[in-house]
Amino acid sequence: MLKNVAAVLLDGVHPFELGVVCEVFGIDRSDEGLPTYDFAVVSAEGPTLGTHAGGLTLSTPYGLERLEEADLIAVPAGNDYVTRDFPPELLDALVRAVDRGARVLSVCSGVFLLGAAGLLDGRRCSVHWRHADELSRRHPRATVEPDVLYVDAGPVITSAGTAAGIDACLHLVRQEQGTEVANKIARRMVVPPHRDGGQAQYIERPLPVSSCDTVGEVLAWMERHLDEDVTVEQLAERALMSPRTFARRFQQETGTTPYRWILRQRVLLAQQLLEATDETVDAIAGRTGFGTAAALRHQFVRALGTTPQAYRRTFQGPEAA
Repeated sequence: MLKNVAAVLLDGVHPFELGVVCEVFGIDRSDEGLPTYDFAVVSAEGPTLGTHAGGLTLSTPYGLERLEEADLIAVPAGNDYVTRDFPPELLDALVRAVDRGARVLSVCSGVFLLGAAGLLDGRRCSVHWRHADELSRRHPRATVEPDVLYVDAGPVITSAGTAAGIDACLHLVRQEQGTEVANKIARRMVVPPHRDGGQAQYIERPLPVSSCDTVGEVLAWMERHLDEDVTVEQLAERALMSPRTFARRFQQETGTTPYRWILRQRVLLAQQLLEATDETVDAIAGRTGFGTAAALRHQFVRALGTTPQAYRRTFQGPEAA
C-alpha cells in the first residue's frame, strides 16, 4: 500500500515539476475521505538548494536517510539533469529502495537520474521528446518511447513533460488506491483523471485543450451529447459559422478534426464507464455513441491497443469481466 512518499531534490530542481509531486501526494485531503501520505521533500545536496527559477531557494531538514522508509521516491526534473553527474550515495539509495520493493517515479528529465542508477536497463521508459535521443544515447540498454505520456515498467514509472507527470502520479494512485480516489484528487486539481493513459498509453497526437472561445461552447455541447450522431453542418450552425469556416477554426484551436475529437472523447468516456461502472459493453456502446459493442471494440482497440473487456479486467480486477 502506498503510504510513504519522498520527493528527492538536487540543485537546480524545477519548481513546477516538484509542485506536481507535492500537489498529488503532499496535500492533506482527509476532510474529503481521501488517503493522506507521509510526504517529505528530501535533499541530496545539502539542506539548502537552488532552483531553476532565478532567486528561489529551497530548504529541507530531510537527507537521504529519509529515502530508506519510502514506498515511493519521486524525482522531479531539474536543470542540467541531462548532462550532470549525480551523487553516488543517491544512486545507491535508489537501487536499495527498488531492491526492497519501493517504487520510483520520474518527471521529465528526472529520468536521467534513474538511468544513472541503472534502473532503466532492460526497461521501457518515457521522457520529454526533446531529450529522447540523448536518453537513448546515454542509456542504450533502455527502450525509450518518446511518443507516450508515461510508462509504468514495474517498480519504475517514467513520464514526459510537466503535465505528463500529473498523469503518471494519478496513474499510480489509481493503481494503488483505486479509480475513485484518483478521480477525486484529479477533480480537486481540475485535471482529467487520465489522458490517453491506462494500460494502453500510446498516443499518436495528444489533443490540445482549446485556449480560444470560438468553438469552446460547441466543444462543451459535443461533450454533453456524445451519444448523438452529429454532422459538421449541424455543429457549424450551432457555432454560427459556415461549415468550411467552422472546420478550419476547429482544426486551428484543437489540432484535430470534429470527427476525430468526438471519437476520442467517446473512447475516453467508455474508459471511465468501464472503470467505474458494471454496465455491459453493449450499454456502454449506446451511452458513448458507438451504437454496438462491435463498433466500440473496434475503435477502442484502434485507440488504446486493448479491448474493452481487457481494459475492465485491468482496472476493476479479473472478476469484473
